[in-house]
Order: sequence, then C-alpha cells, then structure tokens
Amino acid sequence: MSYATVNYRDVDAVGGGMHFLRDALGCEHVGVTVVDCEPGWTGKEHDHAEGDHEEVYVLVEGEATVTVDGEDVEMTGGDAIRIDPGATRQIHNGDAESTFVLVGAP
Repeated sequence: MSYATVNYRDVDAVGGGMHFLRDALGCEHVGVTVVDCEPGWTGKEHDHAEGDHEEVYVLVEGEATVTVDGEDVEMTGGDAIRIDPGATRQIHNGDAESTFVLVGAP
C-alpha cells in the first residue's frame, strides 16, 4: 500500500499527552507527534544533535512558549517554528489546553 492512515487519538499517549505516530504510520524517515498539552504542562528540555534531527513545531490551537537555546518564543494558534538539531528546546504550555504537531527528520 502506498499510504497509511491513523487518528492520533487512537495511539496511546505517553509522557502527558504525547501521541507518537511514527510507528503507527510506518514512517521510515520522519517522526510525527501530536501533543495535547494540559494547562501549565512543561515538556522535557532536550536537543537532537546526536541524530542531526531538525524539528518543526506547529501550534494548532492555544498559546504556549517554546524556549530555544534559552530564548523564549511566544506562540499562538497557527504559529510554526523550525529548530536546529543542536539547539535545546522545551515547550511551556499556557493557561489553557493547546495542541502541537511536531515533525522531525534527519
């Protein structure tokens, strides 16, 4: 088959609302994650330097801050940010629920 489909809500969430879709979709080169963030949720600070893995975060709805290399980037629904592999990044959700789509690949 030349395509795969999944509803992210059918993929068990881990780590406070992270739905990792790579395996469910059979992706070989790209990772896709949907994150349903509760008010005040904070993700783990991390980078992807080891795997040379850049990411794009799209905030579908809500308000959040993404801290990149110590700089706070304020985001509202519809905003997107691309992050270099070696940059540290961390999501800080606002006072209401929000939804991110994270896409990454080497």
